[in-house]
Amino acid sequence: MNITYRKLELTDIDKLVELRKLQLRDEGEQATCDLTEPLADFYKRHLSDGTFVSWVAVDNEEIVATSGVSFTEKPPYYGNPTGKIGIVSNMYTIPSYRRKGIAKRLLELVVDEARHYRCGVIHITASELGSYLYQDFGFIKNANFFQYKLN
Repeated sequence: MNITYRKLELTDIDKLVELRKLQLRDEGEQATCDLTEPLADFYKRHLSDGTFVSWVAVDNEEIVATSGVSFTEKPPYYGNPTGKIGIVSNMYTIPSYRRKGIAKRLLELVVDEARHYRCGVIHITASELGSYLYQDFGFIKNANFFQYKLN
């Protein structure tokens, strides 16, 4: 195993889409529609405009783990005077590569991207398995988060 890390390229989008769908299934989501085109469209648009950055772990030219951070902004508040927020997503490692420090390194890379973007905070929604990584990294669970589904 010879893991290298690099930024996602547009030519990697098909693989990222495949791994994202695996991640969602692993997290217990039901495939109620085909997400292939919407995911590919999202990645193409937001990689191109710089509002999404992804780092990948590669072993023998094969992507074995992914990460991502989306950038958004809301009015500044006391806990975040810049108003800039990083939203971490796409944290997924192929099962045979887990527990080797790969996800931690990818998380470090996307957190650095959020720093570079001048985000004041980073948000993430975590699976039970992933929550240990984020807590060990220093993320704190926020009890004020609510979600309302529109459809």
